Amino acid sequence: MVRPCPSVGPRGRLRAWPGARELAPSLRARPARCRRLLPRGGAAPAGGGAEAGPGGGPGCAGGAAVKAGDMTDNIPLQPVRQKKRMDSRPRAGCGEWLRCCGGGEPRPRTVWLGHPEKRDQRYPRNVINNQKYNFFTFLPGVLFNQFKYFFNLYFLLLACSQFVPEMRLGALYTYWVPLGFVLAVTIIREAVEEIRCYMRDKEVNSQVYSRLTARGTVKVKSSSIQVGDLIIVEKNQRVPADMIFLRTSEKNGSCFLRTDQLDGETDWKLRLPVACTQRLPTAADLLQIRSYVYAEEPNIDIHNFVGTFTREDSDPPISESLSIENALWAGTVTASGTVVGVVLYTGRELRSVMNTSNPRSKIGLFDLEVNCLTKILFAALVVVALVMVALQHFAGRWYLQIIRFLLLFSNIIPISLRVNLDMGKIVYSWVIRRDSKIPGTVVRSSTIPEQLGRISYLLTDKTGTLTQNEMVFKRLHLGTVAYGLDSMDEVQSHIFSIYTQVALVQWTESVGLTLVGRDQSSMQLRTPGDQILNFTILQLFPFTYESKRMGIIVRDESTGEITFYMKGADVVMAGIVQYNDWLEEECGNMAREGLRVLVVAKKSLAEEQYQDFEARYVQAKLSVHDRSLKVATVIESLEMEMELLCLTGVEDQLQADVRPTLETLRNAGIKVWMLTGDKLETATCTAKNAHLVTRNQDIHIFRLVTNRGEAHLELNAFRRKHDCALVISGDSLEVCLKYYEYEFMELACQCPAVVCCRCAPTQKARIVRLLQERTGRLTCAVGDGGNDVSMIQESDCGVGVEGKEGKQASLAADFSITQFRHLGRLLMVHGRNSYKRSAALSQFVIHRSLCISAMQAVFSSVFYFASVPLYQGFLIIGYSTIYTMFPVFSLVLDKDVKSEVAMLYPELYKDLLKGRPLSYKTFLIWVLISIYQGSTIMYGALLLFESEFVHIVAISFTSLILTELLMVALTIQTWHWLMTVAELLSLACYVASLVFLHEFIDVYFIATLSFLWKVSVITLVSCLPLYVLKYLRRRFSPPSYSKLTS
Repeated sequence: MVRPCPSVGPRGRLRAWPGARELAPSLRARPARCRRLLPRGGAAPAGGGAEAGPGGGPGCAGGAAVKAGDMTDNIPLQPVRQKKRMDSRPRAGCGEWLRCCGGGEPRPRTVWLGHPEKRDQRYPRNVINNQKYNFFTFLPGVLFNQFKYFFNLYFLLLACSQFVPEMRLGALYTYWVPLGFVLAVTIIREAVEEIRCYMRDKEVNSQVYSRLTARGTVKVKSSSIQVGDLIIVEKNQRVPADMIFLRTSEKNGSCFLRTDQLDGETDWKLRLPVACTQRLPTAADLLQIRSYVYAEEPNIDIHNFVGTFTREDSDPPISESLSIENALWAGTVTASGTVVGVVLYTGRELRSVMNTSNPRSKIGLFDLEVNCLTKILFAALVVVALVMVALQHFAGRWYLQIIRFLLLFSNIIPISLRVNLDMGKIVYSWVIRRDSKIPGTVVRSSTIPEQLGRISYLLTDKTGTLTQNEMVFKRLHLGTVAYGLDSMDEVQSHIFSIYTQVALVQWTESVGLTLVGRDQSSMQLRTPGDQILNFTILQLFPFTYESKRMGIIVRDESTGEITFYMKGADVVMAGIVQYNDWLEEECGNMAREGLRVLVVAKKSLAEEQYQDFEARYVQAKLSVHDRSLKVATVIESLEMEMELLCLTGVEDQLQADVRPTLETLRNAGIKVWMLTGDKLETATCTAKNAHLVTRNQDIHIFRLVTNRGEAHLELNAFRRKHDCALVISGDSLEVCLKYYEYEFMELACQCPAVVCCRCAPTQKARIVRLLQERTGRLTCAVGDGGNDVSMIQESDCGVGVEGKEGKQASLAADFSITQFRHLGRLLMVHGRNSYKRSAALSQFVIHRSLCISAMQAVFSSVFYFASVPLYQGFLIIGYSTIYTMFPVFSLVLDKDVKSEVAMLYPELYKDLLKGRPLSYKTFLIWVLISIYQGSTIMYGALLLFESEFVHIVAISFTSLILTELLMVALTIQTWHWLMTVAELLSLACYVASLVFLHEFIDVYFIATLSFLWKVSVITLVSCLPLYVLKYLRRRFSPPSYSKLTS
């Protein structure tokens, strides 16, 4: 029988979490369910450490045993950070999701080491499944997703109507073959993606691991791992399930994890084994002890964990508290040593799986505009059908006649439009990936390349996006004097306390103080005099984004002195150090130089003072209820009246070609906003340095406001400024958006540049959303870190930069680039070409369908409004496929100017912001052209035919094919060799197919001279006026780009 853990109540349930009152101010703006109180497991500094006493493991000072009955009897229900939602609809929590999947309500669990059969509930299989469908749901699912849209549903109903004899207008295949082709393309594309996904999942699920059993070590697939198994993970091997770290082969008793695929951070995380199991002689002894892990219920918080480890067969029973430092999440990779862990969560209960959400599929503005045009075409279809029936005076069964005319003129809405546009997007994505001038660029969303050609607002992060995120130590300030790189010989006696940051470690080594060795419990430093200083590490308090500081308590082995050192951001350290009159001023001076400031302080501790702290700290760590709050409170008791040692300044240099890229974007009519979490002075300096703010522009620094009255006065002051850049802090921004959202956004949108500093991730996303709502313009967000993901996903077009902060932003973005300067070419060249090509392609496909519909209208009106099709069978299918498909689709290779010209004259991009390539005006022009050409061809064929009706079909259809081929040639601006091949191939296909079309065309008639001159005259009349108009327009009103190409 499974014994319940003594650290929970009798029902094994969790009590409500009471600690929300202590939420950090920086998180107040987040939604309630997205807030979290507990500090995140930070990165290990060079060599890393953890809360471990000098003689024992974590949470078990000196290895002292603590009775299980002494544990607090409840566990807090953790508030966690939800992933960003991509739409406004409410979402069920994890509990609802698990219940829907048949897993029941998630509950805490007791897991016995090496005994998966001792389970108190059912657990899911450890199978990774990223497929959207399975074998049975694939076809129904794909078809449902296709026909839930009006466009495809319309053609399905159209094809089904042909089974009704009264509505049939021709052979069934004339309706079902085009629809089947469209569906086949979609099904094949989905099948390929599903197969690829299946193969990736199979590769992960088939990875082999070693499992410890009573019979020894056995090999097991990842998919066969169960809760309670003892799994061995080798160095550089992926962790297969969420586990508790029990043992390591490393001598220092710890291991490092690479977590970039989980949280996007490239720094390695230090993890510590359970002290009780690490002390066992061999890994096989894990099966000889009677022990279990009590763990919280599955949740999505990857930065926190609460549980206990209990060994029952010792006297007294040993219990150790477990935290994130003891957890190995699935998807991470061990970077050092071989580790042994016990599996806690599998399958859909994995942290990585529960954090995986399907971001919304972004629908481009271009697709919405095309959809609007198709609705107009449908309205025109209905009007034409009603007019035809009205001219018959609604005689007889007029309602059937309406349906027949709707079917007869169904070509007005081209079924091939969607296919051509989707295939065009694939070509654009392929061209972007193949561009050698922007190597490493990845297109992750191939549905919105046209968005890149119409960006009005670019919102960019600073650190790692505009800058290199490579810190170079520049300045040291000791209160009375500041030292630069040229005067460091004088400060060798002051640098022993600032070794923990990599840039500073490298610098201290350059001036004579070297970090010789470092492990969990000690470190050694070599002074310029070649003396070795030995320190024992008593406690380490890792850096967290909430605390913005980190600390360490060390004992000098030579003197026995205990010292608490701390370094952190000036904002938090100002309230920790003793009063001084230079900290704030010098922090501002360094920030104005563009340096990132770090404050270093220390505090000497008496032995009794430290022993009291250690006792309270260990007790707080052993608390199961509200553990993190209690730990933070104990640490804060030391963080008072600390002695200020120095300020350090490091510089984050700009990336290559940031200045010319920003200038290019500005000349293209794109307004650039910089959203950063850095302080105001540093952000302002970077904006000036990057020329985001030009030399002749004034800067209005929005002063700090805390209430409605102050915001009103400051907005009025800002309103009187003209053509100036705005710099505002996140706190002031929050107040302005609370009381004067409309007024603030109206003023901000008029600024040539905006800098928002001290900006939280949720604020970044909110600014993007407000810009979309207030301006109706397209936004592009660029970032490189996990804190930019919400902004990237909220924007119309998200671009991720692969940088020092990992790949989280890159993986969440629609487009991924390796350097910020590649953004210029991505927008100016590829964005512009994609939009103009799709605009030309969509309008030409519509023209092709309207042309044949106009011919049908003329034919029906001449023959007493009969609902009889002009072309039947293969003619109607071949017209939009083999006869005209290749030349029309070749428009995706067209371009008005060379890429070098587009980069040299970014002003060309401005023309696209107004949407002129695809507008109601251009649409109306193509409609008029279609009506003119269709009417000309049909009336010409009727006037020139002599005896048989089949001659009308031959003359009109041949003239129609030639007209379309000539119109493609008229539309092309820069010829590509594939365009010529497409034209000649289509013409050859038509001529060759005439032999097989004797059912519709008189083969003997087309070989006569009469046929040739009639077709030539009709084609000339339909196309020559358009060529003349095009020449006159280029002569007297040339477009802007033509001046650059001449």
